[in-house]
Amino acid sequence: MTFVSPIIFVAVAALIAYLSSMKSDLKHIGIHDETGLFVNEFKSNESYKYHDLSLMDPLLLRDSISQANYEGILFIPKKEHLVDYAKSIEYVSEDSPSLGFIYDVESTLSEKLMRQNLSSKGIDTLVLDQSKIDVTMHLTKASGEETVKGLNEMKVVIGSAFGYLIMMFIIIYGNMVMRSVIEEKTNRIIEIIVSSIKPIQLMMGKIIGTTFAGILQFVIWAVLALLLMLIANMVFGLNTSTPTTDLAIEAAQFTDIKRYFAEFLKLPLFSMVVYFLIYFIGGYFLYSSLYAAIGAAVDNETDTQQFMFPVIMPLMLGVYIGFFTVMNDPHGTVATIFSMIPFTSPIVMLMRIPFGVPFYQIALSITLLFVTFIAIVWVASKIYRVGILMYGKKPTWKELLKWLKY
Repeated sequence: MTFVSPIIFVAVAALIAYLSSMKSDLKHIGIHDETGLFVNEFKSNESYKYHDLSLMDPLLLRDSISQANYEGILFIPKKEHLVDYAKSIEYVSEDSPSLGFIYDVESTLSEKLMRQNLSSKGIDTLVLDQSKIDVTMHLTKASGEETVKGLNEMKVVIGSAFGYLIMMFIIIYGNMVMRSVIEEKTNRIIEIIVSSIKPIQLMMGKIIGTTFAGILQFVIWAVLALLLMLIANMVFGLNTSTPTTDLAIEAAQFTDIKRYFAEFLKLPLFSMVVYFLIYFIGGYFLYSSLYAAIGAAVDNETDTQQFMFPVIMPLMLGVYIGFFTVMNDPHGTVATIFSMIPFTSPIVMLMRIPFGVPFYQIALSITLLFVTFIAIVWVASKIYRVGILMYGKKPTWKELLKWLKY
């Protein structure tokens, strides 16, 4: 599965992209326009086909909706003043329309009303159209080097991918540690093992062994990703001849792809991989010690549910904080604080690193993470030491606090 999982991931992503690119069923929309001003403004496309039904009886049109002849009917009454149209246009359908369809219809109607309003005031809308000038900004860095649009979005995607991997690794391998403890405890093998080894040594052995298994798996994936990057660089880095006029658009798109790929290679990829390993080790040690303590405190996996939510909640919080704050303000107060809190820093800090984080912040975050890990291991080992030999009783939070005092 170490080698098959990336293939499955790429295949699923390709399947999702293919399904999203499939054309939806053509929907027929009727328009009953008493004014005759708006019906020609709606242009049919691959998703919607508009029909002029202005001469038909409105009552019959409503019946046609229930008979599934039309997806919906747009009723535009005749009004004396243009401002009266703002609240008088009605769309009737059996199912609720999509937000995109509503936005397109409202934009079309608003644009037409605006033009009618300008014409009534003696303003030539044709002159306004001819006066429009589309602006395309060229983005350059302070060094004069040209850059591309959407670079921040690229950084968010890469940082989010690393942060999400951290969360998934912690949950997957943390559960492996917990199940291993529960299995040994259920089979009473643990009674033999602890006769020759200290409980904290046993717990750390499980954590460290599973950590190295996760790191090995990630290294294999990183090597495969590096090979794919080298292949992509060979493909997109090839020199092309001067394009003809027929291939100008394709050549421009190809140039954009090369620029995006070049910007991607300029990111601190090596540093990100190194920091990923550091935060993976620290975050995994921190959470897996809690997973081991939970496994020692219960007799079966069903009883772990009451203890799992407080453990998973900081991970979920880190993901949401990363998505909603790092994207808009990667160096803001909220993003900075949560990148220092040990329970969320493995996710939030990895999302911030592609934007450039001062080294002292990274060093402080890593220090706090490993100091907290040592403290949590000490606490978890006390629960592990007592709970691993207890059977037949479901512990409460109050009892866990008593175990810490032993």
